[in-house]
Amino acid sequence: MSLLDAAREVRDAAYVPYSHFKVGAAVRGKSGAIYRGCNVENVAYPEGTCAEAGAIAAMVAGGETELTEVAVIADSPAPVPPCGGCRQKLAEFGCSDTPVLLATTSGETLATTIGELLPGRFDAGHMERAGS
Repeated sequence: MSLLDAAREVRDAAYVPYSHFKVGAAVRGKSGAIYRGCNVENVAYPEGTCAEAGAIAAMVAGGETELTEVAVIADSPAPVPPCGGCRQKLAEFGCSDTPVLLATTSGETLATTIGELLPGRFDAGHMERAGS
């Protein structure tokens, strides 16, 4: 199964009673395993979970902390990029050149990378103390 097919399949499981906007995401761990996530809404909107965050959580629960590829799909007029928070989450577990495929359910795609989605990313190097 391709990464995009995995994202497409899990999108159907999204819980979106408020927005009705289903998103599916899949990440490939360094081992080659595919981890999937879908958006899960809550009536208290800030308490929902993005598809990308769900896929990353599944990867970490599966014992991996490095992703090598990402796919995100939604039923939208153009490919939907991850929100800002998910861009930072992807950057935590991937490299700047990690490929990201954004897609629509009608077949339009946009290939990008984590670095293009989040230039100037915040990382652990920013937390080092001067003189340490």
